Amino acid sequence: MDDQVLRQLRAKAASSGKPLKAVVDEALRAGLAAPVPRSRPAYVCPAFAMGLPQGAIDFSKALQLAGELEDQARFEKLEQGR
Repeated sequence: MDDQVLRQLRAKAASSGKPLKAVVDEALRAGLAAPVPRSRPAYVCPAFAMGLPQGAIDFSKALQLAGELEDQARFEKLEQGR
């Protein structure tokens, strides 16, 4: 334990008439119960409105769109093979 802290604890014990052990216990309890101050505020990620996607793509039907694109690619591949 730091000498200065021990001197302060002994002075507090002498002034209050309590044993040193009781003063140390009280100080530890008070320190542990105290809320921990935040050194800085929590980071908030900024959000930006980017508008709607360009084009006429409905992303709520992404699987259907993927299937149509695959069908189109197969059709083009078959045409090139002729």
